[in-house]
Amino acid sequence: MNRAIAFVPWMFVLLWSTGFIGAKYALPYIEPFYLLFIRMLFTLVVFAGLCAVFKPRWPGPAAAGHQMVTGFLVHGCYLGGVFAAIKLDMPAGLTAIFVGLQPLLTALLSWRWFGEKLLGMQWLGMVLGLLGVSVVILSGQQAGANLNVGAAAFVAVGVALVAISLGTLYQKRFGGQVDLLAGSVYQYISTAIFMGLLAFLFEERVVQWTPTLWLAMAWLVFGLSVAAILLLMLMIREGESARVASFFYLVPPAAAIEAWLLFDEKLTLIQLGAIGVTVFGVYLVLRRR
Repeated sequence: MNRAIAFVPWMFVLLWSTGFIGAKYALPYIEPFYLLFIRMLFTLVVFAGLCAVFKPRWPGPAAAGHQMVTGFLVHGCYLGGVFAAIKLDMPAGLTAIFVGLQPLLTALLSWRWFGEKLLGMQWLGMVLGLLGVSVVILSGQQAGANLNVGAAAFVAVGVALVAISLGTLYQKRFGGQVDLLAGSVYQYISTAIFMGLLAFLFEERVVQWTPTLWLAMAWLVFGLSVAAILLLMLMIREGESARVASFFYLVPPAAAIEAWLLFDEKLTLIQLGAIGVTVFGVYLVLRRR
């Protein structure tokens, strides 16, 4: 990555971590799959406007199909799996720990399929990042949290973990030459179809359109589905898969800090130390060989 692109991952972490905040504001007023369905429709409207202004080069049928697969994995299965796991009574912290395996799984898959190699210190960084994230999340769980989780919730979070790992690698392999704007349109088309099916099959689709929901929806669309996803696609195109995935370790600590600032949630010395361990682990992965 050149000097300008080097700042992109940090902007991505800041934006991606706010998804927790947006969801916390929105979900009291709308069901999760229906929220994601409407979010995708709004996002498609935004991208249609961007494409009308910037007139990107549209991919051919094969490349468009690859982008729809990426969208199905990165947006549909990942977000759907996480929301479903939480809906099935898996604590959000436990869900985040399972999804937090993504950098390690991505590194293993990219090593196996693409021949990307990590040094011993970089593997150590991966493990330290996972350890730090786990401590941040577990120490933040309230006493008495429900840990009686059924098999369906574990299946859902497993789908989310595998999907985000495979999706980033699939985009790296098949989507590197596709224009970011045009590619995102096809990604969100497949996601909207998938989320619409889930919402109309399994939810009642009752919505309370409050100012809070409108503001949360606007941020989820513009901050997450537009800005953060474009940054992620740029990172995947410009960087090694394992190095890109390591930045996901920084998302839960960033979300913990944001929750402390916005919701007055406690941030203990143990959590601060764990955040430091996480940052150091990411540094070991990213440092020049």
